[in-house]
Amino acid sequence: MTQLLADDEPPPFRIERETGSSPFLLICDHAGRRIPRCLNSLGVAESELERHIAWDIGAGALAVKLSTLLDAFAILQTYSRLVIDCNRPIGSPGSIVSLSEHTPIPGNIVISANEADRRAQAIFWPYHHRIRRELDARLATLRPTVLVSVHSFTPVFKSNTRSMHAGILYQRDPRLPHRLLGILRRDSNLIVGDNEPYSVSDLTDYAIPEYGERRGLPHVELEIRQDLIAEDAGQAVWAQRIATALQEAAAGLY
Repeated sequence: MTQLLADDEPPPFRIERETGSSPFLLICDHAGRRIPRCLNSLGVAESELERHIAWDIGAGALAVKLSTLLDAFAILQTYSRLVIDCNRPIGSPGSIVSLSEHTPIPGNIVISANEADRRAQAIFWPYHHRIRRELDARLATLRPTVLVSVHSFTPVFKSNTRSMHAGILYQRDPRLPHRLLGILRRDSNLIVGDNEPYSVSDLTDYAIPEYGERRGLPHVELEIRQDLIAEDAGQAVWAQRIATALQEAAAGLY
């Protein structure tokens, strides 16, 4: 199997505040939009790679600001979800897509098992092995952990306008999400979705079922509308809002 990432290309993830002292552990599965050089942009135009189909716009920057405010370990994925989606189970329909929204992904139309595995070995597994290593180390020292997965969503999806500002996502464990919803909804100017605009499931999501539910950790997946966090000023506002709400919501859960 040939190497996917050249020696001069970035690693599949980066860490912020590796020794952060807070119980919060932040993950950002769709922080980056890079395509490994050998994949020739997957045949997708650069203008398309700037869109949501390639990454969660603003989510990585928001996660970094949250990491600073909370003094929290954060891990951010470097490569585009179009190469392999780090929040989809390996082998699932959403893991390596040939069509994203209305955009064909030529480099993904015919993918052999070997090619899918090459991408998983270079990008998916190193990212998730690092998350597991961090969680295992915390468990070994009985360090409390609250898992927060940071994402963003488009203001318009397939011609449908989304009026909500943020969404709180979960599946089997509503402890932290319900508290967070109540806190954010105190602001009457905010529209906060309860498992909207998406919801979590074992078939479509990896991180929350794998790390939150199976390990019994308090957890939540955050979705913030992209136009609100596309620029630094909006990121700062939302980071402060989320950090304050998370600290209140998580009190007593760990």
